[in-house]
Amino acid sequence: MLGSPQQKPKRLRVLADVSGSMYRFNGVDGRLERSMEAVCMVMEALESYEHKFKYDIVGHSGDGYDIELVRADKVPKNNKQRLKVIKTMHAHAQFCMSGDFTLEGTEASIKELAREEADEHFVVVLSDANLERYGIRPERFARVLTSDPQVNAFAIFIGSLGDQAERLQKTLPAGRSFVAMDTKQIPQILQQIFTSTMLSSA
Repeated sequence: MLGSPQQKPKRLRVLADVSGSMYRFNGVDGRLERSMEAVCMVMEALESYEHKFKYDIVGHSGDGYDIELVRADKVPKNNKQRLKVIKTMHAHAQFCMSGDFTLEGTEASIKELAREEADEHFVVVLSDANLERYGIRPERFARVLTSDPQVNAFAIFIGSLGDQAERLQKTLPAGRSFVAMDTKQIPQILQQIFTSTMLSSA
């Protein structure tokens, strides 16, 4: 019922792309910087939601998909702590193997969050939309995003090459993906994500 008090916190996991391609192409289109800015924006945006949200941030790269960036019980409280998270991302992208674990990371996070008690579950995947290079079909990504009705999973594509992100967006379920060529759009996108589920469950 709409307007009923929220008993448990909402649970959010953000998956950040810290893959080698982020580092390699950063000179071309600044995508790693954008990914780091995006994570920073997420951390800042969630500061005001702290009483409502329990969140963590996990990185994925060619080295795996559970690279701990922010723990739910230890979220950064100030700029200094946020900077530490950003530095970890940068260092990882610089030295990790190439490869892509977007799908595995998304799938594992959705499964993990579905098991947790929460008012609502959200998984937000920050990606550079470079799936095709690893032979990942958008349909598979779409299936993973919608694999558990309990978990609201969304993709935010940051700084893609050419029109990759737009093309990908067309194959994904409506309203499940957003393109942010400018990280300033991220707080607004998060806002849209949180309100869209409230409206659909009303």
